[in-house]
Amino acid sequence: MEYEIKHRPSYALLEVSLGQNETVRAEAGAMTYMSSNIEIHTRMREASFLETLGLKILGMQSFFVNDYTARNGEGKIGLVAAPVGDMAQIPIAPDKGYVIQKSSYVASSPSVELDIKWQGFTKGVFGQGLFMIRVVGQGELFINTFGAIEQKTINPGEELMVDNFHLVAFSDSCTYEVTKFGGLKSTLLGGEGLVVRIKGPGEVYIQTKNPGEFAEWLWALLEPRVRARAR
Repeated sequence: MEYEIKHRPSYALLEVSLGQNETVRAEAGAMTYMSSNIEIHTRMREASFLETLGLKILGMQSFFVNDYTARNGEGKIGLVAAPVGDMAQIPIAPDKGYVIQKSSYVASSPSVELDIKWQGFTKGVFGQGLFMIRVVGQGELFINTFGAIEQKTINPGEELMVDNFHLVAFSDSCTYEVTKFGGLKSTLLGGEGLVVRIKGPGEVYIQTKNPGEFAEWLWALLEPRVRARAR
């Protein structure tokens, strides 16, 4: 498929040009505009209903993805994500998969599989905003970030520690360990929760902004007004 990422780096939009009968798969709610000849097919992710329901409650993943197919000619579709930030294209190959953060998925080729039943991260980290999807197969993957994208390449045996709220994706050739940041005092007072220790070889994608910290900053501005109106 042909594509263009527009309005980078802060307000990125993915425009995909589809040939006749060509399909792109996207997160539910990502569509901004599309040609009138594009057909939409909504389907559940590759999981049972109960499994998907559990993921919705614990991981805030949507139930469905949409397949957009151009019929009777070529078509175009524009896709966006909620966070204010950038997008990136990652090629997926049989020997080159990725593990991505739950909220970073925007779109992919139909031949790319989203393994939401992957148990690589334990349920104990759901509350820390760390729920990952394993992406395998072959084709194109498009991700979004909150803020700018920082790409790091780590060599065999090299390690990189990433705050879980800044982690977007990493190669499935990497090994990892989810751990607390420092000791208990550092965890409670240092403004950090869990970090992911990633060991190469592979690539790591990091977002420059922390959605948790942004929410706290925004609430600090809104709280006085909310309390004033509630009186």
